[in-house]
Amino acid sequence: MSQRIRIKLKSFDHMLVDKSAAKIVDTVKATGAKVNGPIPLPTNKKIFTVNRSTFVNKKSREQFELDAYCRLLDIEDSNAKTVDALMKLELPSGVEVEIKV
Repeated sequence: MSQRIRIKLKSFDHMLVDKSAAKIVDTVKATGAKVNGPIPLPTNKKIFTVNRSTFVNKKSREQFELDAYCRLLDIEDSNAKTVDALMKLELPSGVEVEIKV
């Protein structure tokens, strides 16, 4: 079979992304495939400005920042055992997984 699988992990918590990437690497290495990564991708930062109390001071504002962390994993020389192990893997609910074959 020997196909290349690309996995992209996204989350708002960098600890969850790192733990999930470590789980995937351990699982894939146990099945005998090669792993390239995890490769950290640039963090997407969104800044929101919200008015705080317009009754007291109309210029009073507060800023919120939302960071999205991403990691990229490439799996080389995968087999049916690798795909089955990845499908059975349980990751935290705060992590979004994109798989491309």
